Amino acid sequence: MVEIELRPEEFDLFRRYIYEKVGISLSEQKTTLVKGRLNKRLHQLNLPSFRAYYDYLVHDESGEELSLFVSAISTNVTSFFREGAQWKWLEEYLTALVASKRDKKIRIWSAGCSSGEEPYTILMFLQHHLKDFEQWDIKILATDISAKVLTKAIAGEYEAKSVESLSKEIIHRAFDKVRTESGAISYCVAPHLKEKVMFRLYNLVTDPFFFKNKFDMIFCRNVMIYFDDTTRHDLIERFSTLLPKGAPLFLGSSESLTSHRETLKLLGSSIYQRL
Repeated sequence: MVEIELRPEEFDLFRRYIYEKVGISLSEQKTTLVKGRLNKRLHQLNLPSFRAYYDYLVHDESGEELSLFVSAISTNVTSFFREGAQWKWLEEYLTALVASKRDKKIRIWSAGCSSGEEPYTILMFLQHHLKDFEQWDIKILATDISAKVLTKAIAGEYEAKSVESLSKEIIHRAFDKVRTESGAISYCVAPHLKEKVMFRLYNLVTDPFFFKNKFDMIFCRNVMIYFDDTTRHDLIERFSTLLPKGAPLFLGSSESLTSHRETLKLLGSSIYQRL
């Protein structure tokens, strides 16, 4: 496969477009990455240049190509029970949350849920720590801008190596073991957990933040590393309006906030609490 060259002016077109559409800020150092990850797509579409692909991208009214574009240039690396220190903190916080919930309702947003490990981990955590788990009305909104990763998240089926770090108890309670057509063993999230997650295609930058109720906690980990300071500030401000006093916002370990000190307090391990 002959590699198609990405000219500086073409890269600038992509950089402006992706920033406008989803808030991703691409530096010039990402030129090689963009060229390498998109060349295959150009050949799939039989397009002669990146300019031709740009025209194809901006004229696709379905939004499907934008989703594929974002998936190509971003890195969807995730795992079950990622950010161990945050789950340890959540063990203590859960006691206070449960005591405050007379209606036994818990609402959580997993923003940038990727292939589903995060929202399913939240449910595994709650199932393990709530003795009367089945009596609780738990709903998790899990959103991502990539239709490709959401398809995998909705299926909820993972290779054996993806669950090898989990305890036998969690695997037994949270998964059904299945055999693929090739004969390999995989693990599918159990229906009683799947039904508690609502997966949605959602753009954190351009889609409206119209939600009927607030969330008891929000996870948005390793998403804002792609944003500039302005976009990051605006997103955190909107997250803050959706959290009641005392509720936590979980970010990725490489992410931190330098503003919003009047609304959010750092508790450690990239955990912020609504003031």
